[in-house]
Amino acid sequence: LPLVIGLVLAIPLGWLASRYRRVYPGVINLAGLLYTLPSVALFVIMPSIIHTKILSPINVVVALTIYTVALLVRVIADALISVPAEVRSAAVAMGFTGPGRFLRVDLPIAVPVIVAGLRVAAASNVGLVSVGALIGVNQLGSLFTEGFTLDVGSIVLLGILLCILLALILDTTIVLTGRRLTTWQRRDASQLSSNANSSICA
Repeated sequence: LPLVIGLVLAIPLGWLASRYRRVYPGVINLAGLLYTLPSVALFVIMPSIIHTKILSPINVVVALTIYTVALLVRVIADALISVPAEVRSAAVAMGFTGPGRFLRVDLPIAVPVIVAGLRVAAASNVGLVSVGALIGVNQLGSLFTEGFTLDVGSIVLLGILLCILLALILDTTIVLTGRRLTTWQRRDASQLSSNANSSICA
């Protein structure tokens, strides 16, 4: 959930930073500062900010969303900036302008870079979510606190294995989704391969 919400929030912020270059340093620096916030402190102060109970899972979701946005804003901004100028010019010549060009040209080209950023954010979230157990939020990290309290290493090991499994599931889902959104890359690759084979045969 934090990955989805964070992506939705980071896309317009990344676009803003890429569109208005004077805004870029401020947005990127702010995102960097947000990511440096200690996770335990953020989990603790979140209830007083959003007026929830201290043990509410919403606190963890909001905190992880903040970290996701902080990670993705720069990735998205740089991905959009890297879209070739000639591609944009061709899109404008074909009648794509404003939001239409962004959604149908700029954003699809930026997808591979955004997917790479999402994979990092997913791994980071899996690592950070377990910290919520330190303030009593019952979730995957509870296996670590229970294992240390009871001095049972197998429980801690189970928690580690489940974290790895969750990270792998999220990573695979993101990669497969990215491939579905970039079918044009596979077509280009197969066309290049076909042209290369034709050249070799010639």
